[in-house]
Amino acid sequence: MVNVIGLDGWRFREAQSDEWLSAKVPGCVHTDLLRHGKIPDPFIGMNEMEVQWIDKQDWVYEAHFEINADQLQCQCVELVLEGLDTYADVKVNGQSVLSANNMFRVWRQDVKAFVQQGENRLEISFRSPIAEDVPKLESLGYGLPAPNDQSEIGGLSDKKVSVFARKAPYHYGWDWGPRLVTSGIWREVQIEAWSGLIVRDLFIRQDEVNSVGAKLMAVVEIENADEIRDAELRISADGKVWSKPVRLLKGKQTVELGLEMKKPKLWWCRGLGEPHLYTFVAELVEQEQGAVIAEKSVKTGLCSIRLVRERDAAGESFYFELNGIPVFAKGANHIPNDSFVTEVTMERYRYEIASAAASNMNMLRVWGGGIYEQDVFYELCDEYGLLVWQDFMFACSMYPGDEDFMDNVAQEAEDNIKRLRHHPCIALWCGNNEIDSAWAHYEENGGWGWKKDYTPEQRERLWDDYETLFHRILPEAVHTWSAQTAYWPSSPLIDLTRDRNQHAHRSSAAGDIHYWGVWHASEPFENYHVHVGRFMSEYGFQSFPEYKSVRTYAEEKDLELESAVMLAHQKNDAGNRLIKEYMGRYMREPKDFTSFLPMSQILQAEAMKAAIEAHRRHKPYCMGTLYWQMNDCWPVASWSSMDYFGRWKAFQYTAKRSFADVLLSATDTEQGNKALHLVNDTLEPISGTLRLTLLHIRSSQAIHEENVKVKQPAGGAGIVHILPIDKWLSGLKRAEHMLVARLTQNGEQVASGEIYFADTKEMDLPQAKIEVTEIQGSGGSRFMLCSDVLARHVWLSAEQEGIFSDNHLDLAPGIPKTVEFLALRNGASVFEAAAPGTLTVHSLVNWIQG
Repeated sequence: MVNVIGLDGWRFREAQSDEWLSAKVPGCVHTDLLRHGKIPDPFIGMNEMEVQWIDKQDWVYEAHFEINADQLQCQCVELVLEGLDTYADVKVNGQSVLSANNMFRVWRQDVKAFVQQGENRLEISFRSPIAEDVPKLESLGYGLPAPNDQSEIGGLSDKKVSVFARKAPYHYGWDWGPRLVTSGIWREVQIEAWSGLIVRDLFIRQDEVNSVGAKLMAVVEIENADEIRDAELRISADGKVWSKPVRLLKGKQTVELGLEMKKPKLWWCRGLGEPHLYTFVAELVEQEQGAVIAEKSVKTGLCSIRLVRERDAAGESFYFELNGIPVFAKGANHIPNDSFVTEVTMERYRYEIASAAASNMNMLRVWGGGIYEQDVFYELCDEYGLLVWQDFMFACSMYPGDEDFMDNVAQEAEDNIKRLRHHPCIALWCGNNEIDSAWAHYEENGGWGWKKDYTPEQRERLWDDYETLFHRILPEAVHTWSAQTAYWPSSPLIDLTRDRNQHAHRSSAAGDIHYWGVWHASEPFENYHVHVGRFMSEYGFQSFPEYKSVRTYAEEKDLELESAVMLAHQKNDAGNRLIKEYMGRYMREPKDFTSFLPMSQILQAEAMKAAIEAHRRHKPYCMGTLYWQMNDCWPVASWSSMDYFGRWKAFQYTAKRSFADVLLSATDTEQGNKALHLVNDTLEPISGTLRLTLLHIRSSQAIHEENVKVKQPAGGAGIVHILPIDKWLSGLKRAEHMLVARLTQNGEQVASGEIYFADTKEMDLPQAKIEVTEIQGSGGSRFMLCSDVLARHVWLSAEQEGIFSDNHLDLAPGIPKTVEFLALRNGASVFEAAAPGTLTVHSLVNWIQG
């Protein structure tokens, strides 16, 4: 068995200084300096600029560990470094034992020859990633495209060195994140002493899985420090045991044992069933005495996930099939939850994943400019039933192609695929983010204009290196270590055609699409209805955090759109201009800057509602919608649906409604009528009554009502009713009237929505009297909301931190809605009812100019 030895007394210093300070491990230089008051908080004001000196220095970390006589007698004493950021030289008792050069790899070294009984010293020296990589750039002779590398903030002019380091790309800045280039020990460090046998890895390969049975293969990696040894390999799960005798040679080897299970409980994503998990245990048992001499366990779900790309009349499909059921993917792109990843606690991870599940999502995309996430992220996705689109950590850049770099990436891929392959949530490995479409090798004037900066010879070399990395090394790694998982070379992409038809565009009828015409190109929201692909893996619209969050980084004097502090927390150069431009197009003028904040969120919510519902209405042509982005890594104006502090923006609530498993959605027909669509993502057909009520926005008196019988098969989507506008609005003003739609099945409301005949800007919204009544017997957690007139985007805010079951909602006159306040307690797995404390209520009319 393995004897784990911890390290304590961590301290650090600048390499050129003799001043030691206590350190927190896992951690990084920035957070350690901040704890000691040596630097200002980089997230506040303009302080990001004040800490750029840190990445130019070398840093030293040191700790001690005790080895007793028994541990010293073990055959192997290994130093295990799960994550070093990034260039590090490691010494034990003054003797060099290894050098690291990749943040994403695990480093393991036998140090038995270097340790002694009693106290031992571990020293890790981190070399400046800037000093390490500037010479690589100079040696290459020309720069590589890396537009998100904010080298100028770091005082490097145009020297973009991020591409040379196997390190989180977003550390060098992005258009939503600061430039904070860290160094440090970001995952656990320990000493493992052992003799005899050790089980290095247990993987339950799923060769065939369905509801009838599962054919599995236990793949067990074993290391034997002895000579030839006989043992019994025993695998157990759910009360079942499989075994076989094994003869183990000295050194490392892989042993396989076939497993069969009848009628297994399958793992399902949210909305389709229970995400059941099994725990498999591998034991090596001594044959004579029957004692367990080594063991390892793994928790996994049994399921079949397939990326389906099949030719059809429109082009080629792109969707995920889970256990034989086509899945419409609903979710978001995930970035790291903090610029300093070791600051993200288990509770923060759970809050994000619980928020995704509570928002009716079934997939998150781990985007390629961040990190291969911590184990707990994937464990929570397994638990909550969220599929994961997993990028390799390459984004929006071209990369070097030297042999050392490629070998380093190959090992990185192996480490992370093997670490994550047992998670049932992993649906796809994707080579990179946006590089194929940005370079657009087969389209001379396509892409982002990168190619024009290079000679024909340089272009070919860069593309050859690209193909080696993303078309050979990474797919081979996926095939070798997790052959059951699909690989997709780049997002977005049509297919590997080796001609101009390879590169995705916004009207692609195959592959996946990143549509940014709305936002970057200032196109109208209406274009979301036009540019719908087979799988929408990125699109987005910015907003600001709420006032409480903004005040964590800005003083009252800074509360204006163009203040230096506000601009420092808006990393997209055109961001503020675009928000103002779109607000002028679709909304009325906000009263002041504090009103501009929630109005920016409403604008974002309306844009994203248009996008999500357009994608869902196009089912099954479109089978996925993953918006940009779920979260933030610091307090900032960005595309996120919940801010750095986890506070749900208006859009998060809109996403919850628009991702509902049963959705009512309205569009305008070419004849000027309203088409009512019903989308059914459940496994059961819907047959019910759609009740339509026409109201004046200032009166609860129904002008006209109608009941319509509608149905939609399981997994279906389509128009269920056409509303003739001339009949319903004969002589009535569009901007003064609204429609309330409620779908009931077997007496239960399964979907509802408010439908408008004019844009928000055109509506002269009245001042609303909104009553908030606590529901007796709810323990102070549930409230009924009712308004005498139409109240748009009603926003409840609570004294306590938490979310509401619904918020930023519309109240039709006289029609009440019930909401519940929910909090995520420490240790809880779901949001639970709680008392919110003092409530305040606002609506859109409170924020616009009178």
